[in-house]
Order: sequence, then C-alpha cells, then structure tokens
Amino acid sequence: MTIFWSEDQLLHRNTHFVQMGAIRDSRESAERAASIAVTLRARGKVLTAPEDAGMVPILAVHDADYVDFLRGAWDRWRAEYGDTPFGAGGHAMPNVFPQASYAQRPDLIVGQIGWYSGDMAAEIVEGTWTAAYAAAQGAIAAARAVDMTGRAHYALCRPPGHHAPAGKAMGFCYLNNAAIAGQEMRKTAARVAILDVDVHHGNGTQAIFYDRADVLTVSMHSHPRSYYPFFTGYAEERGEGAGDGFNLNVTYDFGAGDAPFLEALGRSIEAVQAFAPDALVLALGVDASEHDTHGRHAVTRSAFGAMARRTRDLGLPTVIVQEGGYESGVLGHLIADVLDVFEI
Repeated sequence: MTIFWSEDQLLHRNTHFVQMGAIRDSRESAERAASIAVTLRARGKVLTAPEDAGMVPILAVHDADYVDFLRGAWDRWRAEYGDTPFGAGGHAMPNVFPQASYAQRPDLIVGQIGWYSGDMAAEIVEGTWTAAYAAAQGAIAAARAVDMTGRAHYALCRPPGHHAPAGKAMGFCYLNNAAIAGQEMRKTAARVAILDVDVHHGNGTQAIFYDRADVLTVSMHSHPRSYYPFFTGYAEERGEGAGDGFNLNVTYDFGAGDAPFLEALGRSIEAVQAFAPDALVLALGVDASEHDTHGRHAVTRSAFGAMARRTRDLGLPTVIVQEGGYESGVLGHLIADVLDVFEI
C-alpha cells in the first residue's frame, strides 16, 4: 500500500468556523493532520508525496468557475479588503448567501464567497488553494495506483472533501477528494461504488453523482434530523433521472455506539454488493469514535476494525480517502488500524 501525503496540505491553517453562534477555531486543523502523519510513521508507514496530475481530474468533478474562484479567492480578498479593518481583522467567510433560484453572482469577493459557500465552516486563508489542490492530487495518485496494482492505496487528504459539491465549499471541505478519486477510477472501471463511513452525511459526493447510474454513492451517518448537515442525508434521497436508485443513505441515531454503526455498515455493504462495482472508494471518516469530541458518538476502536475487515472482504480494488476524524489520543491509530487490515 502506498500512502499519499504532501506537506503542502499543512498550509491551510489557523482557520475558523461558526458553531452555535460563535466563531471558533476550526477542528479541522493543520495540527490534526500533522499528528495523523506522525502516528502513521510511528506505526511503520511510509508517506509518499503524489505527483502533480494537473487540473483535468479536478475539473472532471468541479465546476470551472468555482475552481477559478477558489484559486484566486485569497489574493482577491487581500486586494479588496487587506488594508481595511474588515480585511485585516476579519475572516474570509460569507456574510450572506443566495436566497432565490434567480439569484445572480455578484462581483465583489465578499459576495462571491457567499455564492461559492454552503455554510460558514469553510474559511479561506492564504494556503487554502495550495492545500486543497495537494489533497486532490493525493486522491488522484491513489486512484491511479489502485488501477495499476489492483491493491488498496490510501490518500491522507486534508482538507477533507465529502461536503463539497461541484460548485461550493462547505464543512471544512473545498475539493471533493473522494469524488475526484471515483471519477478517476471510472476511466478503467465501468462501475464504481463510493462508501462513506464518516459520521456526517457525504452531501457533496451525493450531489455530484446524484443523476448517474455508473457511480453508486452510499453514506452511513448520524441522522440529519439532529446532526450536521441537517438538510440532506435522508433515506428518501435515492437519486434522480438515470441515477434513481443509485444513492443510499443509511442513518443511525445521535450518540450511537457499535451496534447501530455496524448495522448501518451491514446495510451499506449489501447495497455495494448488489451494485457489483468494479472498484471502490472508501471515504474514511473516523469521527464516530467514542474519543472524538467533535463527532460526539460512541463507536469503539474494535468496531472500526470490523468495518475495515468487512470492507476489505468485498475484494475490490479500493482507494481509501481520508475524511473526518478529529484530535484525540487514538486518532492516528484508528486510521493506521484500518490501513493494517487492507495490507493483509
């Protein structure tokens, strides 16, 4: 197994998000990612920088205007507001979102941040584009390695990606690494399944493939009636058009432990098997862990091991893409445990 990681992914740092009415330090920090890398190395893993595959695989998933915005947003923010109190002491976050189907994209960067954001958990800083681009390159490299070897490979993607649809940043996510990997695998695999085990609904991944029958999207997550992202992730969302029946959301209750988590996994695995894909993307979030104070659920380390074994036993060429999982004493070990299973 090759583990793809770039130090450029640490350049997105010192970010914030709005939680319960307050601007707080982001839980998706550079220190979090660095600690995962340290633990993986301590567990004997070798981390490899991906080659630069360019923009084409990214633009196969994301809208070109959104990518252009994201690439230039920080420079424009500094140019337009850098010498004002708003730019010097504020945060590059939206203060208004489009409210109608006939809304139009404005010219000023503060308006465009609202146009291209789904919430206030995707602040843009100086290193955001560089880090997001590097994370996407890791996902692309892992997909290509799987295609070449037929074995599992892992991308330590940071920032994560599964909340980002084709044209927005949201939920700590800017480029949808799992979707980019899945689309890359479609070059040689007729049918690809994406299994998202993060505690939050993979709304961006769902949206990207919602009208397609060649990519099955399965997300198992805490029920959105009382959990982020709140508005999507319900069982009724099955896809549309050609994609009708090719999206599945499997939920468990807030605070759930091993039994509901593994029951949701079983239903998810059954759906993947019924689809009979040629390749798999495992969107690996470990924020349902009992040790994760941001996720606030109660899944044990042993249950994550069971998840890894059941996913490995599908016997599919598998790209593992990192999603959530936040600072705790076992964070890196949870991920290393999963990788160990796939290396057997």
